[in-house]
Amino acid sequence: MRGFVLSTGKQLLGAGIVGATALWMGVCTAAMMVSALSVSASDQELVRQTRYFERVSADRQARLNSAMAQLSQTNGGLDELAQSVEKRHAALAMLLTEFKGAPGAVQALAPAKPRLATTNPVQRVQATLIDQERIISAAETFAMSRAERLRLAFRLAGLNPDNYGGRGGSLGGPLIEARDPRALAAVLDVDEGFAERIQSASTNMADMRAMASAARGLPFFRPTSAAAVSSSYGVRLDPFTRRPAFHSGLDFPGATFTPIYSTAPGVISFTGVRSGYGNTVEVDHGKGFKTRYAHLAGFNVRVGQRVTVGQRIASMGSTGRSTGPHLHYEVWVNGRAQNPNRFLKAGEYVQQTD
Repeated sequence: MRGFVLSTGKQLLGAGIVGATALWMGVCTAAMMVSALSVSASDQELVRQTRYFERVSADRQARLNSAMAQLSQTNGGLDELAQSVEKRHAALAMLLTEFKGAPGAVQALAPAKPRLATTNPVQRVQATLIDQERIISAAETFAMSRAERLRLAFRLAGLNPDNYGGRGGSLGGPLIEARDPRALAAVLDVDEGFAERIQSASTNMADMRAMASAARGLPFFRPTSAAAVSSSYGVRLDPFTRRPAFHSGLDFPGATFTPIYSTAPGVISFTGVRSGYGNTVEVDHGKGFKTRYAHLAGFNVRVGQRVTVGQRIASMGSTGRSTGPHLHYEVWVNGRAQNPNRFLKAGEYVQQTD
């Protein structure tokens, strides 16, 4: 018989060991359970995703099979159906070609006829339909973005873009009215919804082309390479009287004999000296638009001469009521002076569509 006496210290040590062991076993058990649950959740999510994609794939295949079956009954064999769809693709490409002409349109709207190394008619139909959607989407985006930018340019200049657009025009070839998608659908052998998208894209394209053509005849471009504007349009302190006075144009400071350019095509309507303006050149751009270039050192055009946009017409000087070499530039619409700065800002938007 032996007796053991457990002191208080030994009891505490034993209790600590038992507690630590129990804690370690608990942590291990919990970790195993969490891991098992995590794996189970991941497996369940993977199964759900797999089933979802299987359902989507099966649904798409069912729709395609149904569509192919219906179209096959109407138009004959699948091979004939594929050829018919490809012909509609070519017709769409030819139609949109007539609305090209703006920089970037050829790249944006170029048809990419499918080149499949297969004779499977279903794959040919699928590829062609995808490219048709790509072309019409590109046409809608291209036409709308550029037309909206030009509309904004005209609004910045204080002009109504509807007066310069091409709405109500005709589509090419058979001259189908753009506002009649049913006739267009019959010509292209497509559904009316697709024809409406073509109509929308073609209307925006017609607007873009008409406004771009009109913009080339308006004073949207800079009269000189001088960047700074020393005095803006509106009320200012007169440099001579030091009293508020209305300033009807923009002043571009620069060196004497700096070239001055016509801001739009037109006809020279005046050359000579005007009171306060000094040597002056005026250009009539038609449709009520006129520009005036003043304080010139000299000019090299004559009345009645036709000029183009960007053509040099004079040289910067300091004649008339002037404190130093600069160009005084004015824009007139229907006999009233306008803020030239609005036309310069509009010109920046016009040039971004080129």
